[in-house]
Amino acid sequence: MYIEDFESFYQQAEALYRSRPLETRYCIKYRNCDGVLALKVTDDVKCLQYKTDQQSDLRKLERINNLFMALAAGNEELAAESHQQGQQQQQQHQQQKQSQQKQQQQQPQPEAKGKGKGRKKG
Repeated sequence: MYIEDFESFYQQAEALYRSRPLETRYCIKYRNCDGVLALKVTDDVKCLQYKTDQQSDLRKLERINNLFMALAAGNEELAAESHQQGQQQQQQHQQQKQSQQKQQQQQPQPEAKGKGKGRKKG
C-alpha cells in the first residue's frame, strides 16, 4: 500500500522498525525513466511504501535514511535528533507555503478580456 503523506509514512516506518528491528528492512529505488523515487519499509508481515516524483522530496529521503542508520547503530539520541530536525524542516516548509499563498493572494489579478467585447457587428 502506498502512503500519500510522507509524515505518516515516516511515523509508521519508525513504529514498524521499533516493533521488529531485526526483521525490518527498507529499500530505496529510483526509476530514471519515470523520474520516480520509491521507498519501501517492510518486516515481511507489513509493507509500507511511499512514492514521489518531486525533487524537493530528496531531503525527506535523507531524513528517513538518517533515522534508520541511527536506529540500526543503536543510537537513540541521534534518532531523536533526526526526528526533531525533520519536524523543524516540515514546520519551515509549511511556513514558506503559507507566506507564498499570502503573497499570491495580495497580488492583483489581471482583468480577463471578454470575447467579442469592443467589436461591432455590422
